[in-house]
Formats: sequence, structure tokens, C-alpha cells
Amino acid sequence: MRDFLIIGGGIAGVSAAARLAPLGAVTLTEAEDHLAYHASGRSAALFEESYGKPATIALNRASRAWHEAAGVLSPRGLMVVADAAGREAAEADAAAMGLTPLAPEEARALVPILNDRLAWAAHSPAAQDIDTDRLVQGFAREARAHGGEILTGARAERIVRTPRGWAVATPKGEIEARLLVNAAGAWVDEIARMAGIAPLGFVPMRRSMARIAAPGGHDLRAWPMLFGPGESWYAKPDAGALLVSPAEEDPAEPHDAWADDMVLAEGLARYEAMVTEPVTRPIATWAGLRTFAPDRVLVIGFAPQDPAFFWLGGQGGYGMQSSPAASRLAADLIGGRPPELDAATVAALSPARFG
Repeated sequence: MRDFLIIGGGIAGVSAAARLAPLGAVTLTEAEDHLAYHASGRSAALFEESYGKPATIALNRASRAWHEAAGVLSPRGLMVVADAAGREAAEADAAAMGLTPLAPEEARALVPILNDRLAWAAHSPAAQDIDTDRLVQGFAREARAHGGEILTGARAERIVRTPRGWAVATPKGEIEARLLVNAAGAWVDEIARMAGIAPLGFVPMRRSMARIAAPGGHDLRAWPMLFGPGESWYAKPDAGALLVSPAEEDPAEPHDAWADDMVLAEGLARYEAMVTEPVTRPIATWAGLRTFAPDRVLVIGFAPQDPAFFWLGGQGGYGMQSSPAASRLAADLIGGRPPELDAATVAALSPARFG
């Protein structure tokens, strides 16, 4: 009998494993053959404190010190750009994230391929890249160092409530635990149904991505991440190439996502309309599912109908940057400790908010 069984080996699950392992015997099960296979392995990997709803921003801010100590952050910066038609939306984005307006020539000094359609820009140097592999593997090492067990290729096939907790059948055998932590990403509602818990209405949303060669052969290392107005597209330097996304949010059933070619082409066209360099054939394309609760805020807390079932879902693209504080809150609640976060934030994240 384990103390804690975590279903899901993305950033939510592996960070929770690291936090819970000092409190008791932990087993984490991941359906795929390696950790962070789905959304966590396909993240744009940016740390921007002011990105998200208020409760998400609180998690981001509470996570910064951990990220800095772990050495997973590196300078990137963030810039919103718009033509005349998109200026109003871009100004709203900049106000929400605390960006400083730039003259078009200042923006081009940072990203020289911006073309003459550029009418307005705003920038912050504070946004940083996240080394996602180092983050995930660091949490996994921490979990194992405290005796945690991590099983890959261990999809939950059956979940049964028992007098002592839960029995979960997997291809690696049956696992019994007194507390079930549902960190299954796009599959969180499916896991809840299997456990006899009412789903909360999570919606997985596809986001497509293309990797293209460095535009014009430029050195991109010092370029900020670019956002179109209203997050209509984004572009981010990555290992000598450029990631470009249409930033779509198309509802999808939980699955191993792939890029929608038409949606991707439309997003690449929106990016291309703002730059001097044409887009040639992508080096690679892919997609991930960003899963949101109905109010687009993470869900962290015990299920009101069963105190042996704990929700840790709805990361919605914020999982990497919020994971240190989100996992700490989960461990505080499960361990019966006073949360480090303020009461209003804890309430905003609780599944009890759904009634």
C-alpha cells in the first residue's frame, strides 16, 4: 500500500511526486514510455510572471525563486508587435503584462526582420526561457532521492475505490494507495470518471507549432519572444531556429496531438505579414493539448465528494512556470500544512469553487 499514487507524468505529476515523496511512499504512473511526452514536452517554455489569470500569476510569482535556485532560467525577453489594425489589442496585451512601449525603430533594433507594417510595439526584458528538460528531470531526481517510484508505460486501465483508498490496474501491475492525485493533463476528466468522481468540464485545446530556419540567416540568440496582437501568433528563438505558432485554441478530445496544416499555414501567414523574410518549408511541425478548466484557472485541491481524490489539473500552458508553487501548494494541502500562498489564491484554485 502506497501513501500517494499520482496519475500523469507531465510537469504537474512529476513536480508533485518530488514534493510528496518526503511525506510518504509515492508512485507516479505515466501512460507513455517517458515523462513529459504530451503537453509538457511541447511547451513554448517561457517564464513570464504576468501571464495568466490572477491566481496563475500568484503561482508564477511564488515559483520564481525556485526556478532561479534550480538554474533553469535564461534571458529571453518578450515583445508584442502590431500593425495599425492590431494596435488596440496589442496595447491591451502590453498593459496586462506590464510591457514598455517601443518606437518601431527600437523594436527593429531588437528584431531586425520586422517590416514597415509595424505600427506599435512593447517590450519587457524580464521574460525568461525555461530549460524544461532540466526542470522535469530535476523533479524526477528529487522524487527518486526520497524513495519515490516512477513507472512509465503504465496507463491506468481500471480504478477501483477500496475501503483503504484506491486500487489502480496498469500494465505494470496493480497499485494500491490511500490517496489518488489526478495529474493526467488532457485526461484528467477521464481519470475522474474512471474513479467515480464527477468531472469538472476540462477542455483540451490544440496548439500547433512549426520550427523554421533562422530568418535570413540571422543570429537569433538575443531576440525576444514575439507575440502578435491578442496572441494571434507567436514566434520564439529555439536552438538556432525559430518556433512559430498560430496560437490557436481549438477544442479537441484527449489524444496524441498533431499540427493542423491549414491552421498552421494561417498562423505562419500572420507572422509572415509582419516580417521581411518569407517562410520556407518548416523543419518540423507538431502540436500539443493545453487543457483548461471552465474558468481557465488551475485546479488544485481535494475533490469535495471524496477526500481521497486530489485534483491537480488545468495547467493550460502555464504548467512549466507555475509548477514549483503549484506542487508546493498540493503538498501543503495533502500534508495538512498551512499553505504558503494567501487564502484568496488557494480558494481560487480549489475544486470547491465549482460547487
